[in-house]
Amino acid sequence: MTYSAILVNDNASIRTITLSRPEHRNAMTPEMQTELIAAMREAVESNCRVLVLTGAGSAFCAGLDLAALQTMQTMAPDEYASDAERIAGLFRTLYELPIPTIAAVQGPAVAGGAGLATLCDFTLATPDSKFGFTEVRIGFIPALVSIYLTLQVGEKRSRDLLLTGRLIDAAEGHRIGIVNEVVEPAQLSQRVQALAGQLLANSPHSLRATKRLLTAQNRDWLDAAVARAIEASTEARKSADFREGVAAFLEKRGPNWSA
Repeated sequence: MTYSAILVNDNASIRTITLSRPEHRNAMTPEMQTELIAAMREAVESNCRVLVLTGAGSAFCAGLDLAALQTMQTMAPDEYASDAERIAGLFRTLYELPIPTIAAVQGPAVAGGAGLATLCDFTLATPDSKFGFTEVRIGFIPALVSIYLTLQVGEKRSRDLLLTGRLIDAAEGHRIGIVNEVVEPAQLSQRVQALAGQLLANSPHSLRATKRLLTAQNRDWLDAAVARAIEASTEARKSADFREGVAAFLEKRGPNWSA
């Protein structure tokens, strides 16, 4: 497959996927989401044994692209569900990928970008990295990311992050459990390679079997949670607050909420 929104590099059984829209802080478009799913599925079908996810430039991923936000304003109601289903498929593919995954995070990882970064098995972040589930700031809801965040850090901390929409640094991310290691920028690539090498030294069959076991333990619960999240996300896109929040964000002003 030919990619335009991401870069894919295979080297010594390690596939590195780089979000490659640095001029837009690697904000996600529908095209990028589709390409990410395809690149991950290709990795599973190939001889790849470790997948690394990173971002080009000064950001990991700033969430959804502005143009995509504008497009949402003109979507027909039946298109909302298909858009939410694609995002759900992206997160589910990453979460259930049967090979180990490593996120190498520099700069902001926000909203859906935070989901990508923290859904990996290992999240390595530089001290200047920022994480935030900021959907409530624009009248949206963090429906899909909330599922996985709650699994990782528990309900109380999830409520804090999801309801305030605040940004946290890598140190706090490490303390609450969404970051595995905080690594200086100059050492990040070296540490990713060292971790990948440690994983490659293990049995490929055992790694895949372990990951399948871990994801299977949550599958029934996850099926129901994702279905509810898609429904909630679809309904949120129809709200007056969402329209006002997106408009305010694009116009760089404060929102005037309906209630």
